[in-house]
Amino acid sequence: MTTSPSALPSRWPVWLCWLAMVLDGFDLVVLGTVIPTLIKTGELGFDAVGATFVATISLVGVGLGALFIAPLSDRLGRRNLLVACVLWFSIFTLAVMWAPNVAVFGAFRLLAGVGLGACLPAALAYMNDYAPAGSAGKSTTRTMTGYHVGAVATAFLALIVIPDWRIMFLVGGVSGLVLLPFLWFKLPETLPAARTARTEEQAGFRDLVKKPYPLVAAAIAAASFMGLLLVYGLNTWLPQLMASAGYPVSAGLSLLLVLNLGAVAGLIVAGVLADRHGTKPIVLLWFGLSAVCLALLSVKVDNAVLLNALVFVTGVFVFSSQVLVYAWVSQLFPARLRATALGFAAGVGRVGAIAGPAVTGGLVAAGIAYPWGFYIFAAAGALAVVALVTVPHSVANTNAVANTSANATAR
Repeated sequence: MTTSPSALPSRWPVWLCWLAMVLDGFDLVVLGTVIPTLIKTGELGFDAVGATFVATISLVGVGLGALFIAPLSDRLGRRNLLVACVLWFSIFTLAVMWAPNVAVFGAFRLLAGVGLGACLPAALAYMNDYAPAGSAGKSTTRTMTGYHVGAVATAFLALIVIPDWRIMFLVGGVSGLVLLPFLWFKLPETLPAARTARTEEQAGFRDLVKKPYPLVAAAIAAASFMGLLLVYGLNTWLPQLMASAGYPVSAGLSLLLVLNLGAVAGLIVAGVLADRHGTKPIVLLWFGLSAVCLALLSVKVDNAVLLNALVFVTGVFVFSSQVLVYAWVSQLFPARLRATALGFAAGVGRVGAIAGPAVTGGLVAAGIAYPWGFYIFAAAGALAVVALVTVPHSVANTNAVANTSANATAR
């Protein structure tokens, strides 16, 4: 007999997947917190070009991990992959502390990213193996609150320890090592029914080009590209964008914290609304409002309260937009393809994550980051809406029914 989600003996899987996302949240903003200091001091040879290189190469690693490592959890198991990837990430995050120059700094960030890139798809696939039918939105957004709690904690830590940037990587690496024994001893492998579904027919990227998936996969990947362009572009360069606009560096770091506090609030609201009204209309609304808020940030605001409120609301919509894309993937694809589809969406999205910091870094180097960075971000939100409109309701409904039946059987 299969174990139902409600009959699980503990809440360890929920909390451990959440904590794995906290590590991802650390990685999301850590460069954004240290780049202004490294550029200002020129330590290790950093300048705007070097910072752009490091931000880009870091995300190349994360993309490679999402595309090529994450799908292995559909074959080898979610738990084993999470343990291996957290260990790998922790080792190379600690190694960053001893980097002698920009090139080695970037190499260590590349290697750390390969490990971390697989964590998000594997953790979300794991949680959706356990999720009751009709709760994919809440399950995904709840897990992803860890992502932004980690980002908030990292931004808060930066306010305390910067300009001593090495402490940031010490805390990130040690946190991963502390999590490892809990993952090993307390995280069970996925539900028997889900594991059986995965082994009956081995999944792979070739399945995504078979009907009815090609159009769905392409549209989701395009939206993920735009969503992660926004997430990483903002978290990597927001402090520097605000510095370019004339705000002090400390204000930029504070706004980074506020941005991610908004993200946590947005995730809670978005998951409930998506399960109640359907994921598609909510994700379209969220991306549309993201574009509006980002366009408004291109206007200089002298009132601190108003500026913080606008950044908070921007965080509410921007980050949960991308998470709703992941939730939708979990509904559109069957269990045996879940991690593969999530890995594909996240992996293609990481190309956007590379493009966001790279393009914004180029604008910083050219001295036109403000307001053009926000114009580009607003356009990305609008293009995500265009991509997701093309996903047919019939395909989504057909597969959602299939997934509901599979979940009902598992329960």
